[in-house]
Amino acid sequence: MKLTGAKVLLECLKEQDVDIIFGYPGGAVLPIYDALYSENGIRHILTAHEQGATHAADGYARTTGKVGVVITTSGPGATNAVTGIATAYMDSVPMVVFTGQVAQPFIGKSSFQEVNITSITASITKENYIVKEPENLADTIRKAFRTATSGRPGPVLVDIPKDIQNAEIEYTFKKAEKFTHKKCTSNLNEAINLILQSKKPMIFAGGGVNISNAADELYSFSKKIQCPVACSLMGIGSFPGNDELYTGMVGMHGTYASNHAISECDLLIAIGARFSDRVTSKINSFAPNAKIIHIDIDPSEFNKNLPEDVSICGDVKEVLSCLTALVSEKNHVEWVNKILSFKEAHPLKYLDASTLNPQLVLNKLYDLTKGDCIITTEVGQNQIWAAQFFTYNNPRTFITSGGLGTMGYGLSSAIGVAIGNKNKKVINIAGDGSFKMNSIELATVSKYKLPLVQLVLNNHVLGMVHQWQDMFYEGNFSSSEFGPEVDFVKLGEAYGIKSMRITKNEDIEDTLKLALSLNEPIIVECDICPNDKVFPIVAPGASITDLIENE
Repeated sequence: MKLTGAKVLLECLKEQDVDIIFGYPGGAVLPIYDALYSENGIRHILTAHEQGATHAADGYARTTGKVGVVITTSGPGATNAVTGIATAYMDSVPMVVFTGQVAQPFIGKSSFQEVNITSITASITKENYIVKEPENLADTIRKAFRTATSGRPGPVLVDIPKDIQNAEIEYTFKKAEKFTHKKCTSNLNEAINLILQSKKPMIFAGGGVNISNAADELYSFSKKIQCPVACSLMGIGSFPGNDELYTGMVGMHGTYASNHAISECDLLIAIGARFSDRVTSKINSFAPNAKIIHIDIDPSEFNKNLPEDVSICGDVKEVLSCLTALVSEKNHVEWVNKILSFKEAHPLKYLDASTLNPQLVLNKLYDLTKGDCIITTEVGQNQIWAAQFFTYNNPRTFITSGGLGTMGYGLSSAIGVAIGNKNKKVINIAGDGSFKMNSIELATVSKYKLPLVQLVLNNHVLGMVHQWQDMFYEGNFSSSEFGPEVDFVKLGEAYGIKSMRITKNEDIEDTLKLALSLNEPIIVECDICPNDKVFPIVAPGASITDLIENE
């Protein structure tokens, strides 16, 4: 049947079972929005800004496992989406972004709202396309979804000129292809031999475990070989945080137990992780005594940051299932007891209780929710406190920008999380600096009456920068101190959002109880001390065992 290009786009989205898209209209996508006007099968979420749309689609994708879909107009609409695309790329999030483009006769002529968005996003997408022939539109869209979801997931951009959107195109329905990973058999025996020989094994779980939905397989594998588990920031939730084999986060803000266990182990099994600098710090002192097994779906990660003994390329879920079936049960009582002694002797420490304690806020939040919620975060001290002092026992419940470290991510992503998880309480943890970056998305929260809780840890400084300046730059607080220029309670009221403030520890429980009980948008501002610091921390260039655990 003959349809306009705009309607072909919507039909192709329905082929992929897309029922939610995030976006913002503009001149170069008016044909698409006109088609959406009479479309009942797809819900459009109007955000306040295109960056907000991409982060919302990102949060939606991370928690549901579906593809996040975004529509923006050309020019500034497309460039406003760049940070969100880069965020998704760094954290391997499946997303398809459709940008409008000026009609083809006007391309290359400095036309109004024209940019070459495919060139701009070439390094931050798995693939990107500009549709130049009407008959190629449907297959390009289908290819975009295959690319976004196959192998290591990631964002794909499709640029659609306005004349293609208006063109009459012959459309035939095609059922979406179901992608299956090839079964992995290579190097399994070599890995099993190393596991059987090991006396002090350690698992390092990265974000790939969550992406692959392999949490159950990781649990079974670790229990069968009695192996402690540490996580990267992106791997949090892939292994139960309350299990005795869990040692916590590893790296710059890792626990004593994780960092020392990895430094002492004789075998490190890295699963869906990429050995980023935030994990390894001083690379030649990372896991110095260990043979290394690396399991990942992306072969480009092998031997990239440090040498490996066995590399297994495949879907993490599939590989772990095979290894668990083939390996013999192991017993490492002495090693596990040493790990437990690390945890007991070096627990995460609370800050001075004389001022409102952000760690206590996070811990009390866990007590009240029992972890039955989804936490999103901004970036900085708030992010690390949320990782350390809230216990995550299930995958896809800790949503944060890891690779790019995007301030302003949390609130926008929480919108997508709330849209995709209506039966879960969603809580965004923010610092005042990050929150201000995209607080305009409170308009979206208010518009759709999303019952999420926005927690602002307000220390009136750019927290992590302020901490580094204090610790490593002789206290030169250059451009990192704010004043009382924003009243977040009044800001919330301007958007019609109920807002409240906590100033002392005695009020934490009652205020949080009230906020969690209300089925509406809530802002809770926590007035904390500007000198509060995140610990542990590894100084730049130091080994991960050279932890600074307190002041």
